[in-house]
Amino acid sequence: MTVAEPDPRVIATLDILGTGYEVLACDPELADTAAFCAAYDVPLEHSANTIVVASRRPEGHHVACVLLATTRLDVNGLIRRRMDVKKASFARPEETAALTNMMIGGVTPFALPEDLAVWVDSAVMDLDWVILGAGSRSAKIKVDPRAMLLLPSVEVVPDLAMPVTASVEDA
Repeated sequence: MTVAEPDPRVIATLDILGTGYEVLACDPELADTAAFCAAYDVPLEHSANTIVVASRRPEGHHVACVLLATTRLDVNGLIRRRMDVKKASFARPEETAALTNMMIGGVTPFALPEDLAVWVDSAVMDLDWVILGAGSRSAKIKVDPRAMLLLPSVEVVPDLAMPVTASVEDA
């Protein structure tokens, strides 16, 4: 049996926010969203990813984007324009870890550095609950997405992400 080991900073943040949440154990080998949902019978429609995007020209700008697992980001379209940079891409795993102190598969908007902007796709806010990373690969958090609104660096962005089946030209 897998023991849930969420990042203590994430739990402390949720406790300070005073929001209810549930910690779910996760085999670290199954922490990536599709594997987690399949193994633990969680609907992809209720699972969200927190993805760090980094600017490449100029370097040094970052944003964390929270989007449903059934959607994707247009990094060099909408995200790049909102960041006001010439080129952007998904942050490399080691870059994400250095910036967030969290590994891919466990990144969450809770307990991120205060100076890191967090953009949440408005579709996430339509749910009554969502599964997010818990800051580690051995746990997930089930929480009301409105809890993210209590974080100072969060901005809800309409149409931040698009359905996986849509092409960039359709967005």
